[in-house]
Amino acid sequence: MLAPMLPSFLLVVLLVELTPGPNMGWLALLSASEGRRAGFAATAGIGLGLAIVAAASALGLAQLAHESPLIFNLLRYAGSAFLLWLAWEAWVGEREVSPSAIHKNGTAAKHFRRGLLINLLNPKAALFFIAVLPVHIVANGSVAMQTAQLSIAYVSVATMIHIIIVLFAGRAHGWLSTGPYARLVRRGFAVMLAAIAIWFFVDTFR
Repeated sequence: MLAPMLPSFLLVVLLVELTPGPNMGWLALLSASEGRRAGFAATAGIGLGLAIVAAASALGLAQLAHESPLIFNLLRYAGSAFLLWLAWEAWVGEREVSPSAIHKNGTAAKHFRRGLLINLLNPKAALFFIAVLPVHIVANGSVAMQTAQLSIAYVSVATMIHIIIVLFAGRAHGWLSTGPYARLVRRGFAVMLAAIAIWFFVDTFR
């Protein structure tokens, strides 16, 4: 039996995921600069990260992070610092991003791990499950079943939107990765990624 509040929950998730944020910005920059393969690998990592956060929330671990300022601050600072490190790497690094090099150097796996870490260190994801998901659970039904269905729905909608972002942003990969302006474009991406990291910190702090 489907959760009674599933339709309204899907609408909320859609609106939240369509609002620009760290995942959307990072995926767009990554897919445009390194191609769809990297973007899809990152999307898989993000999806797994969200699923783990959902499971942790169900077990009450996210509630602990929400109630402890120390843990919450550590997560916020770690997530922002990680994004800033990615921005610095994009600023100073120039590597081959052809499909063969991606396969040979394990770059796809690296992007997968980064997508996973960004979401495991994102307290906003945990707060969503704490503050928004419980509102869509009715008391006269199975709480465990409703929680599982709503969590799966959230991860599915988020992943679908991320795939669309990768498909559109990946179109720009060809002219951004080669040519006389490639380095300038890469550094432009680094600046934007740093801005996203700062946005992530400020928005989470609120």
